[in-house]
Amino acid sequence: MQTILGANGIIGEELAKALRNNYTTEIKLVGRNPNKVHDEDIVFRCDLLDPESVKKALEDTDIAYLTVGLPYDSQLWLRQWPLIMKNVISGCKAQGCKLVYFDNTYAYPQDSTIQIEDTPLEPSGEKGRAKKIAVELLLDAIGKKEIKAVICRAPEFYGPGKTKGITNGLVFGNLKQHKKPKCLLKDNVKRTLIFTPDASKAMALIGNTDDAYDQTWHLPCDDNRLTFKEFMNEISKQLGREVRYGKLTSFILRIAAVFNHSLKETLELLPRYAIDNIFDSSKFKKRFPDFRVTTYQEGIKIILKDYNIQ
Repeated sequence: MQTILGANGIIGEELAKALRNNYTTEIKLVGRNPNKVHDEDIVFRCDLLDPESVKKALEDTDIAYLTVGLPYDSQLWLRQWPLIMKNVISGCKAQGCKLVYFDNTYAYPQDSTIQIEDTPLEPSGEKGRAKKIAVELLLDAIGKKEIKAVICRAPEFYGPGKTKGITNGLVFGNLKQHKKPKCLLKDNVKRTLIFTPDASKAMALIGNTDDAYDQTWHLPCDDNRLTFKEFMNEISKQLGREVRYGKLTSFILRIAAVFNHSLKETLELLPRYAIDNIFDSSKFKKRFPDFRVTTYQEGIKIILKDYNIQ
């Protein structure tokens, strides 16, 4: 049995598909109100803040995947991420199962240094601090050989379906609503994005590769990174028309954040939109050379079709 904790988000759903297509038909989807991806899936209602609930959710599990997403609130992250991680580690120990943790880059320094698996965790915001605490709890458990686990880390999402992310919202979401796409800060710096189906397929592969455990992996991204301007030029090319966009300056964003809580919670990420943000996944590509990464051109084409943007 392979169990997905936090199964209702886009990563959990795509992970369930990847597991069924390539590894197992015995899949358990866990969450507050989980929905089946396949008719044969097992669903289990669970509160990850309750250690006994987590322990029960992990019964008969060989591999657990922690893909839960929390509401975008710094104080909530600081309260809940350490507790969730403690409960999941305890549950995996009790049931003797392996753990695959899906992490983001919030705890990395917000500078132009190329991000690799050994990049030190030096967060500049509270959500990054929460993620650092959680990952250090897991690294400590791995170091003490309390559980067999692996960390899979990904940069900003873009993708079809329920994918959430700044690029999806400001670009494809606005286009779908016939609004002008928006760029954060600068349109001439390189960005690294990960196509959500790629992230889930790669995580399933890592989870089912025994020698991949007890280390950190960057999930695979297209190395031919685009600036926002180049990204929009590709969209214009595929739509056969010029797509104009606007820029959101730091001043505008900080004024707007006074009246918008979600935007306020995004401010800690702003520095990375003013510089080249290079997330390196060469370790994965060297270990798994046959994995095919979706190019930005292919990803854009898939999203435009999925969003019915013409």
